[in-house]
Amino acid sequence: MGWKPHLVQTWKLSTDPLFVDKVRDIVGLYLNPPHNALVLAVDEKSHMQAIDRTAPILPVMPTTPARMTHDYIRHGTTSLFAAFDISSGSVIAHHDRRHRHQEFLRFLKLIDAAVPPNLDLHLVLDNYATHKTPKIKEWLLRHPRFPLHFTPTSGSWLNLVERWFAELTNRKLRRSAHRSVTELEADVRKWINEWNTNPKPFIWTKTTNDILDTLAAYCLRISDSGH
Repeated sequence: MGWKPHLVQTWKLSTDPLFVDKVRDIVGLYLNPPHNALVLAVDEKSHMQAIDRTAPILPVMPTTPARMTHDYIRHGTTSLFAAFDISSGSVIAHHDRRHRHQEFLRFLKLIDAAVPPNLDLHLVLDNYATHKTPKIKEWLLRHPRFPLHFTPTSGSWLNLVERWFAELTNRKLRRSAHRSVTELEADVRKWINEWNTNPKPFIWTKTTNDILDTLAAYCLRISDSGH
């Protein structure tokens, strides 16, 4: 019957008291983007590891998948700051070895310089503390074209850049080996440049009511199950 009792899925419901308001805000941006503005889904992919396998990765062959050794050598980590344009699918990205508020502020300045000044920039972000420090707030007050829209707590699934990070992981990181952080950063930068030559937006289709109805049905189901 295709049952797989060994598989286990995890889940977590948000307890954010403003959950409904935040979902409506972000879904509204996705389904009806404002005029004369870009909506950018922003996040950091932190602690990306430069990993080298103890033997070369064997390529895909007819009837045989790619093969790699189970063990590996770590050569350090880097963080990738990314802003995913929901309308075009293009990405503004920058590597940094750390991901404090200083690095996030540097990335905001990069976005500011990369986008024509006549466009507002609506940023979808999570609730990471570096996004809300006094220095960040001061900079935003001086740059009013940057409205921020925060996802609910435990609601990173609402941020479309996470879908793009999954593409990066599946298409590049999982199938690569790197002998240094510098080599990893160069390889990721090359992949991003290739992505941006033919970017692909991810089309959001669920309305707020669709999402809330699904969650309500799920909560009812787990309630009825006795958990």
